[in-house]
Amino acid sequence: MSEIKSILVANRGEIAVRVMRTARALGYRSIAVYSEADAGAPHVEMADGAVLIGPPPVSESYLDADRILEAARSTGADAIHPGYGFLSENAAFARACEKEGIVFIGPGSAAIDLMGNKAEAKRRMIAAGVPCVPGYEGLDPSDEALLEAAREIGFPVMVKAAAGGGGRGMRLVSAERDLLGALGLARAESKSAFGSDELILERAVVRPRHVEVQVFADCHGHVIHLAERDCSVQRRHQKVIEEAPCPVMTKELRDHMGKAAVEAARSIDYRGAGTVEFLLDEAGRFYFLEMNTRLQVEHPVTEMITGLDLVELQIRVAEGKPLGVRQHEVSISGHAIEVRLYAEDPSQDFLPSTGTVELWKPSEREGLRFDSGIRTGLDVSPFYDPMVAKIIAWAPTREAARRRLVACLEETAFFGPRSNQSFLRDCLETPTFIAGESTTALIEEEFGGSCARDVPPSSADVAVAAVLEFIDERETARAAAVAVAAPLSNWSSTGRLATHYRYRFGDDECDVAVSTRSVTTYSVRVGEVEIAIDSMSVAASEAVLRVDGKRFRAIFKRAGDGRMHVSSGGRTRVFENLLGRAEFEESAGGDGRVVAPMHGIVVEILVGVGDEVCKGDRLCVVEAMKMHHEILAEVDGEVTDVLVQVADQVAAGQPLLEITEAEDAK
Repeated sequence: MSEIKSILVANRGEIAVRVMRTARALGYRSIAVYSEADAGAPHVEMADGAVLIGPPPVSESYLDADRILEAARSTGADAIHPGYGFLSENAAFARACEKEGIVFIGPGSAAIDLMGNKAEAKRRMIAAGVPCVPGYEGLDPSDEALLEAAREIGFPVMVKAAAGGGGRGMRLVSAERDLLGALGLARAESKSAFGSDELILERAVVRPRHVEVQVFADCHGHVIHLAERDCSVQRRHQKVIEEAPCPVMTKELRDHMGKAAVEAARSIDYRGAGTVEFLLDEAGRFYFLEMNTRLQVEHPVTEMITGLDLVELQIRVAEGKPLGVRQHEVSISGHAIEVRLYAEDPSQDFLPSTGTVELWKPSEREGLRFDSGIRTGLDVSPFYDPMVAKIIAWAPTREAARRRLVACLEETAFFGPRSNQSFLRDCLETPTFIAGESTTALIEEEFGGSCARDVPPSSADVAVAAVLEFIDERETARAAAVAVAAPLSNWSSTGRLATHYRYRFGDDECDVAVSTRSVTTYSVRVGEVEIAIDSMSVAASEAVLRVDGKRFRAIFKRAGDGRMHVSSGGRTRVFENLLGRAEFEESAGGDGRVVAPMHGIVVEILVGVGDEVCKGDRLCVVEAMKMHHEILAEVDGEVTDVLVQVADQVAAGQPLLEITEAEDAK
């Protein structure tokens, strides 16, 4: 293969930034592609060159192979790194690169074709002697064939998209009566995400660990593994927390799983980075799940315990060079844990959240790594996956790494869209995770039906928010003044005055009054409670206060819409000051008006004007961030208006339908 001089990264967000970081360090020229929604994104600013490839929808930009190849031709790129997602496991795209004489930094198209289809991959692994979960991967894709197979396998079963991963097109079905509905949703989601609606079935392994093995192969016959990652903490089959090594791994089990993974790669003449995923049951038996023919989201934990740069190894292999490392040279040091920070609302069943990032301020604690594609002022778009950053902690021991990551989440600010930041901290603090006993059932067992553990703000929290808003308003006014001496801050000729706020947080409201005692001291009344606050230090977004004699550290930001974001102890709260508004917003929902819970695209409408519906009936389906979300009726009644059509783009809160509530339901 010819030498690579320039690499086009056919992706966006944190993975594009991460690939460019290594490419630039090795002296390669990096080229970005971007949609109109990403014109100001960090990966575009970081690149040596950048090409606009289309409007925001992925089908017209990041999934448009022709536009990406044209970008490579126009910039003289020698190679394309696909990252993960989008075209990373698209065999046709890999073949098109080969035809153009552009190096595809990944496996050959034949391997992608084979392992990209779960049904065919499973058949090949069974032939190679790799342990597999019992299931159905037959050639008949009909509902009748799948129903009959499910009866033979026995419930519960997993419905899976044959062509994809990442939890999309996947459903757990516990009873036969639910199977046909699950098949329909899985097919639609799979078709949208992967362009194929082929499905397979597998027996649901109860309370397994999800353990995957990183493999690497070059063109010279060398195939090695880089130990394992435990990815058991999942929500809706999407990974939330990953760690390496697996807490229950033994040398004997690692050898067996590593050899099975290497054999899986060798049996298909694999090249490059790949991940062989297994289910590990409570008895120590493991079963092949799938093989991902790309770099994994969670690859940083492997890098941190092995000291290897997996992107550098990918580039070496793509250039035709030997890996440069043998199996006996791979060693493990310490423990690494990664969490995925998503723009989603845990209090609303983790619906995707969009909007402007008012503040992104990562912790500066040592032993941490942040892989992100965001910055303050950037918009989180409804068109792409809601993951905005990965946060990784390393330490000599697992418990030290866990504590370091918890502290990091308490010191990191992500203001603007709602996020799962507090939920991640809660997961890390569960007794099950602390003990290293996590299975794929952890979130369901620890959190039940509600993953949102919103702790109402205390009077001290409210008082801190009011003082910080007061100081921010004062400093803004002072900056606009011609000349005000610092000692005169908080001074008034009319004596002590109180500044009033009426905060709303969630469904609660509270009256607050802030009075100044000196330049740095305040008396705050929250309802009937009086709280004394000293501002020890207040910078642009960080404050250290003394609240009734106790030290209190906070990160804060007053957004352009007037909302006050305050983070302390790992929990971010948004305080909305209602004073000065002409009218207060009324909440929607529960009154017959059906609104979009997030930005997205209407992909299916299931009712029409005049239809009678009952509470819980499916009304329509909205696609957001590559997932399908069912919109359900909240009341019994008659559909009196349908306000959208299929393929309409809708904003969060936009009315979709109207239902006239039945008289006997009122």
